Amino acid sequence: MRLLFCGVRGSTPSPGAEFTRVGGNTSCVALAHDGEPWSLVLDAGTGIRGLTRELGGRPFSGAILLTHLHWDHVQGLPFFAAADRDDARVQLLLPDQRSNPAVPAIEVLAGAMSPPHFPIRPDGLRGDWTFDSIDRGRHEIGGFEVVAADVPHKGGRTLGFRISDDSGSVAYVPDHRPDPVPGPELAALLAGVDLLVHDAQFLEPERAVADAYGHATVDDAVRIAQAAGVRTLALFHHSPARVDDDVDAIGKAAAGGDLDVVVAREGQQIRLG
Repeated sequence: MRLLFCGVRGSTPSPGAEFTRVGGNTSCVALAHDGEPWSLVLDAGTGIRGLTRELGGRPFSGAILLTHLHWDHVQGLPFFAAADRDDARVQLLLPDQRSNPAVPAIEVLAGAMSPPHFPIRPDGLRGDWTFDSIDRGRHEIGGFEVVAADVPHKGGRTLGFRISDDSGSVAYVPDHRPDPVPGPELAALLAGVDLLVHDAQFLEPERAVADAYGHATVDDAVRIAQAAGVRTLALFHHSPARVDDDVDAIGKAAAGGDLDVVVAREGQQIRLG
């Protein structure tokens, strides 16, 4: 399994020269089986635009899983050119809305993507699109085993995902306000993964803001990864206000000990297994 960081920022894109090493686009990660095109996408922030280039002229054929519906995780969706063409085949899955299960998934997404907020609705995208919900539990999607679990985060239901195939496993938890003791489902989701991609938007002196917006600190991410026995922690969802040097310094300070810590960077690929 291969992983590509397409967008690594949180909240809002960060343009400018001082953000180019780490990258300024918002949350999006792509996965592929070895030797195959990218076919499973986690979140659709502005970073998803770059996946069109990585597909090398091919249409996207696969699934997009949304952890939640905040702007920085969906705003790139209508600009994913490889999926907005007649020969594209896309299965889009968003968290089941338990507060109002009668509303179809496409209408939930259209709450932010439709006039007057945007020129077209989700069903205005070209290609063969399906829109559905995903709930917690185990699923098979495109040859990947996907396990979903609820994650504490402010402002709407949020899921975390564990994705596995024969070569390895990755857990993706980009927005997370950790409980003092993780619930059993979330603990199982993280346990022993090869790679944990985790919210690291805030530092300890910013704890009050992190709590107010439902996010983790870097120290939280390290503590959670150590407790779960993961092999590598990728610090992700970087603050849009932190320039490259700031993010690199945070990564250097978090490294050391038995846990391998890396800074997620736009365009970076990791091969699992």
